[in-house]
Amino acid sequence: MQHNAGRIGLLEDDPIMGESLVQRLSLEGHKVQWWTRGEQALRELSAHVGDFDLVICDIRLPDMNGEDVFRQSCCESSTPFLFMSGYGDIDQAVRLMRSGAVDFITKPFEMATLLDRIASSLRSSPRDSLEGELGISASMRHVEMVLRRYASHTLPVLIQGETGTGKEICARFLHQVSGRASSPFMAVNCAAIPGELLESELFGHERGAFTGANQLHRGYAERAGDGILFLDEIGDMPIPLQTKLLRLIEDGHFHRLGSEMPIPFKARIVCATHQNVESEPGRFRQDLYFRLSALPVAILPLRERPEDILWLAQRFLDEITEARDTPVRGISALAEDVMLEHQWPGNARELRNRLERAAALSENTLLMPIDLFPDKRAGHVAGSVATLSEARDAAERRQIVRVLSMTNGQISEAARYLGVSRTTLWEKMTRFGIEGGARSEN
Repeated sequence: MQHNAGRIGLLEDDPIMGESLVQRLSLEGHKVQWWTRGEQALRELSAHVGDFDLVICDIRLPDMNGEDVFRQSCCESSTPFLFMSGYGDIDQAVRLMRSGAVDFITKPFEMATLLDRIASSLRSSPRDSLEGELGISASMRHVEMVLRRYASHTLPVLIQGETGTGKEICARFLHQVSGRASSPFMAVNCAAIPGELLESELFGHERGAFTGANQLHRGYAERAGDGILFLDEIGDMPIPLQTKLLRLIEDGHFHRLGSEMPIPFKARIVCATHQNVESEPGRFRQDLYFRLSALPVAILPLRERPEDILWLAQRFLDEITEARDTPVRGISALAEDVMLEHQWPGNARELRNRLERAAALSENTLLMPIDLFPDKRAGHVAGSVATLSEARDAAERRQIVRVLSMTNGQISEAARYLGVSRTTLWEKMTRFGIEGGARSEN
């Protein structure tokens, strides 16, 4: 299979493996620079900043640790690192991914697997323009890149963010881009199921296991097969069940209630929570937290990524108008201004709910502020009067965010619409605290 070619740095001290990798990667069309010592790699990376698309790095080197090479090179460039790790180095490799490494592969590996990882790493390089399927803000583009990076692994993923930020959407996106896309995605809301029933729902039960168990019940863990078991609001799981979940992760099997026969667990665990479970040792087992958070994802609230507000609103409205007979076809500029000023305490869920209600009740073609915010109908007065300078800045900020949403975060195109240079737009975005979007575009 032919992959996109790139300039690759290879740091491998084993002469046989190094030569084999150089030959195969060259045959695939990549330009490869081979180093056998960490100091040599650091000198080359420092002298040719930005020239490499990817560095494939062994963790154990004769003169220094691969982690030291990564951390020192990060001070001068953002070249992505893919680590080759032995079995005993997996914990270190996971720590490096959390620090920004793009991927790791465990030795021994099939060459086809390495080539797929290289292709994925090159696609997720900061030089590439991300598709923006989850949002156009820099933070959501980063989340998308991280999820794509995590997709090929089997370690648990922990998604954290406020209620309504889209944690389950991110989990489903991870499922969609992984090799498990054709397998089940089983979602369990740990906060919605009573604690005394959650164990049975999760692991299943045999007929007669307890009063009312009239037939065999296969739980979510079994029905997930080799797909994804998504545990939403994991912070609300009772402590006794947390212990059994930890045992499931460590042993790779479970038992239905009323049975002693072990059932293999083949699914990947993805969890989500709006709570800071790391700082709640009395309510959440710390050993379980460390196992679940091997690959973490953090989602910012909507108020901290205003670029996504109008982008999400248009996507939500398109879905709503397709499913419902409504005269609504768009959002007025006045409504957009109010949306950009709103703090969205309920995040994307609140945004969708307001659009759903507005589309159901409005008789206008374009939604007006009163349609989206009927709760602000009477007596809504700003807390203070803005100066002309503050009003001008607020208007500029709203227009920049509106055009960024319209151009899907493309800076050059947004600058052209706004009639300013790209540099001027960057300066204004920095001053107004607007995220960078697709900064890597050419």
